[in-house]
Amino acid sequence: MPTTTAMSPRAAWLLILSASAILMLTMAARLTTGLFLSPINTATGLGVASISFAMAVGQFMWGASQPLFGAVADKYGAARVIVLGGVMLAVGLAATPFVSSQWGLLLTLGVLSAAGAGAGSFSILIGATAQRLPPARRPFASGFINAGGSFGQFVFAPLVQAIIAASGWVVAMFALAASTLFTLPLAWTLRGKPPSAGTGATDELTLGRQVRVAMRDKSYLCLHAGFFTCGFHIAFLATHLPGEVALCGLPAGVAATSLGLIGLFNIAGSLSAGALAQRYRMKWLLALMYASRALIIGIYLLAPKTAWTFYVFAAALGFTWLATVPPTAGLVGKLFGTRYLSTLFGLTLLSHQIGGFFGAWLGGLAFVRFGSFEWMWYADILLALAAALVNLPIREAPVHAPAAAVAKV
Repeated sequence: MPTTTAMSPRAAWLLILSASAILMLTMAARLTTGLFLSPINTATGLGVASISFAMAVGQFMWGASQPLFGAVADKYGAARVIVLGGVMLAVGLAATPFVSSQWGLLLTLGVLSAAGAGAGSFSILIGATAQRLPPARRPFASGFINAGGSFGQFVFAPLVQAIIAASGWVVAMFALAASTLFTLPLAWTLRGKPPSAGTGATDELTLGRQVRVAMRDKSYLCLHAGFFTCGFHIAFLATHLPGEVALCGLPAGVAATSLGLIGLFNIAGSLSAGALAQRYRMKWLLALMYASRALIIGIYLLAPKTAWTFYVFAAALGFTWLATVPPTAGLVGKLFGTRYLSTLFGLTLLSHQIGGFFGAWLGGLAFVRFGSFEWMWYADILLALAAALVNLPIREAPVHAPAAAVAKV
């Protein structure tokens, strides 16, 4: 397998494009599930809270699977992990129409499809490419790969809604399952084991000791805290934006278009974040993005609830939607190197998805209890401001392992 110094520009572009396409497919499956909440409720009668809980478990499982799959990818290579994940994702989605209980949804949407999507998500893809690319290209590659996930949301959200309207949610779910199988041939470019040394400040550590060093670092823990908020925002909106649109008396197409606009504008946001991360301190970028979310949500709450309000809101929020990923992954790599980046970034994504669990679940509970999502919007604002503040003390310098830890390797 080529090293980071031997890879040709053509091979590097093939690697980045393949990783971006994989993320496009897996994120399309993850970020369109909210469109199925109402149809599944109508078909099964399980209730919004029960279905939201199953989707919330899926949010958590998507995050929990990434450090586990990341550890496997760091040791054996990413391609096998992605192939396994693609099969799990397709099976989970395809099996969903055949279940009618909360336990069934927990298995299909909560475990199988969510874990499968996690195996082909940020930590594995960004980690695998960073291990193969020179340092100067890593921020751009992270932003470009991240933009692929946003492009998937832009394309698939209105497409899935159109299929639901024309042929029903079952056909739409089968079509989504079939599309995820394209991740299998795309994984070919990520075959082989990653480089084993020379990629960061503490690469001489074993995986277990590297994780212990990271979990004692305050900057790394601050990244976790900020990313928790990001997950809360994204899961709440991806799951309950269709419900918010319906409460405002607007058609379902407005929600699908809004989700698509979030993806479209996050393409620009992701590419911008990847480029700016090469010039400015990444913690300032993160703080700015989180603070802007508080402002955007506040303006939305004051605005009249028309279709154009949702479209402008989606465009503004979409610019920061997943644009937090490139600087977050970049900071993890800057702190600890790239040898175990899939695992360490996967752990930050676990925190992201713990936030996602609460965003999806509490959104459903708020709707059942209050008949609206008003209190969730207030929580979004407070968490966004807290995330902006918690990123400020992050130290952007390599973390050197204690001598005792290195000696025990």
